[in-house]
Amino acid sequence: MTLVSVGQPRILSIEDDPVLGAYVHEHLGRSGFQVTWCQNGQEGLNMAQRQPFDVVLMDILLPGLNGLKVLTQLRQSQSTPVLLMSALGAEADRISGFRLGADDYLPKPFSMAELHVRIEAILRRVALDRRPAALAEPVASGALRFDDEACEVFYREQPAGLTRSEYRLLETLHRNDEEVLSKAFLYQHVLQRGYAAHDRSLDMHISQIRRKLKAIGYTEREVRTVWGKGYVLSTPDETV
Repeated sequence: MTLVSVGQPRILSIEDDPVLGAYVHEHLGRSGFQVTWCQNGQEGLNMAQRQPFDVVLMDILLPGLNGLKVLTQLRQSQSTPVLLMSALGAEADRISGFRLGADDYLPKPFSMAELHVRIEAILRRVALDRRPAALAEPVASGALRFDDEACEVFYREQPAGLTRSEYRLLETLHRNDEEVLSKAFLYQHVLQRGYAAHDRSLDMHISQIRRKLKAIGYTEREVRTVWGKGYVLSTPDETV
């Protein structure tokens, strides 16, 4: 397995299920990850605030401080990628996680192979985001300004508050202006994993991009859905 981090990637697993937690800890440890395992939300939050980690794996239903509350507090001070894991299947729970800054969502039950893919994809995205910017000046798109170093877009100098994944999605759509990009392409080149019909992560990220651009008053262009084809960044009244 090819890892993008120097040395062993540090993984924080916050999981109260003793069987699953032990299995994840053992399996990832054998695969070259350095894993720290916590069994409740407060302990996990304290650990994440004390030590640097490459990825946080976190259940939503945790005793005491639940996963969404941990995520809320964590995002007040750091941008460590968070992969939420939960048996909760309702779309509202996934939306809540992404709105609070989750980078990905993995429904239970899941295979260790899929967990590997998700972790490696997150590590690759972080590595891409850390590359030196090709231009010294931020890229501007009309009134929407792209800042590669900060992984953020600004409208009238107001930041949209995008996550790394949301920024890379919007920046990719911007670079392919007016071109419809398929879900398969965006999964492969932005989320760094293959497309699966049941995976709603891309849809959730697109929904958050739309919400955040609207919140800062940007209406010049929008991320549009082209049914059966994919997504495009275009003017609102343009026929694709």
